[in-house]
Amino acid sequence: MAMPAMLVPMQLRSAERGRKVTWLELFFDLVFVAAVSQVASPLHEHYTLGGLARLAPLFALIWWAWTGHSVFATRFDTDDGVQRGLTLLQMFAVAIMAANAKDALDSRSSAGFAAAYSIVRFMLVAQYARARSLPVARGLATRYLVGHGLAALLWLASAVIPVPARFAVWVVAFTIDLGTPWVAVRHSVKVPPDASHLPERFGLFTLILLGESVVALMRGIESQENWPVEAAVSAFLGMALLFVLWWWYFDGAGAAEERPVRNHREAIRFHIWSYAHFPLSLGIVVLGVGIERSVTAAAHASLERADLLLMTGAAALVMATMGGIAATAGKPTTAGPVPLASTMIAALLTSLVGASSPPTPPVWIIAGLLLLSTLLLSVWLGPTRNASHRSVAA
Repeated sequence: MAMPAMLVPMQLRSAERGRKVTWLELFFDLVFVAAVSQVASPLHEHYTLGGLARLAPLFALIWWAWTGHSVFATRFDTDDGVQRGLTLLQMFAVAIMAANAKDALDSRSSAGFAAAYSIVRFMLVAQYARARSLPVARGLATRYLVGHGLAALLWLASAVIPVPARFAVWVVAFTIDLGTPWVAVRHSVKVPPDASHLPERFGLFTLILLGESVVALMRGIESQENWPVEAAVSAFLGMALLFVLWWWYFDGAGAAEERPVRNHREAIRFHIWSYAHFPLSLGIVVLGVGIERSVTAAAHASLERADLLLMTGAAALVMATMGGIAATAGKPTTAGPVPLASTMIAALLTSLVGASSPPTPPVWIIAGLLLLSTLLLSVWLGPTRNASHRSVAA
């Protein structure tokens, strides 16, 4: 393969047919595997609301850094030397974020984390500055450039601002960051994301998180010396639970199906679908750590109230967002009222049970979550099967 040119005019990728994930995008994702592992590492030892409060904002920035690059790449690219260089700089900045992700939010490391994140955003701003050369995309690119650029300046400034004022700057910066795509919603119809490429990207990121949960489960298995029955059953049920979540995401919720943006309503649905992946992603990470701790404790202890609260709360969050993501498809056969209502009720009951239950054997908790998730999956798959049977009969 020939060396790519150093500078090539920007092109719209949304016009390509059969757009597939590139090798560079897959390499980019691998950096985030390490980043997610680093930021979630302290939660393994401090599986508490305090640990979750530390994890959530740092994980949100990692997720938003990945999302920002993926949303840009699904619309624009030249694959020239400049684009690859900007991507390399983003990858390095994410590695710096990961290296500063283990300490408390009021530490010097969190300042380094914010500074590294600002570099990621400045590189994204540079990419949108290049995209402004396309007349049809100028309105969208300008809004992203201004919004993300202003947020990046605030993130950089926060690195030298002491706590607690630093946190106030973070709130303002993240609000601007999250709100920027909504300012450009009407331009999303004119310059839409690729209908199949971006869902594939989000699907791959979800697989990464499920894989991290499998790694966590393996750590729980490694902690056992003589493999008692309770630990073996808990490990298998934990793996089965992750398998059901994979099945539910890709088949039941249809989360990775094509998401065309042809009008304003579909643009709104697209944005809700993409933002809903954050609570889903956070829930998968927290649930994975809970499964690890359940397998570790299966043979000699019950899960304490804090573990129960976080594990069932994470499962409830995953259930609720699965339903919300499916509802954004706008297909009555996929997101009918019965599956969606059943999912939301199950999520509420799961969180209430977790908040009120006494210390419980881990195997019962995992078994209960597996049973409930399997029942919900069957509810979501029912309309799909019925629709398929009707189309065959017709």
